[in-house]
Amino acid sequence: MKGVVATICASILILSVSSPRPTYALTPQQELMKTCNSQAGNQKLTGDARKSFMSDCLSGKASTTLTPQQERMKSCNVQATTQKLKGDARKHFMSTCLKG
Repeated sequence: MKGVVATICASILILSVSSPRPTYALTPQQELMKTCNSQAGNQKLTGDARKSFMSDCLSGKASTTLTPQQERMKSCNVQATTQKLKGDARKHFMSTCLKG
């Protein structure tokens, strides 16, 4: 019985002293994914907008220029904020503004 206990203790000791698990550095692709994901989160992108952004970012096509629709949205949003519109009034204003 002492032999079995000694063998088990020795096995546990050997396993616990063995080399620690290796730590892996992120690959360049994983770093890019992490960065793009962080940027998408900062911009609060969801759904198709997030998918599109992630696709462009990961392929290196991430543009810093806004599309005409994004420019219009930004402009209308600034106007609505300046006018301190909230709720349905803001929705109606944004809808009208975005239509042109």
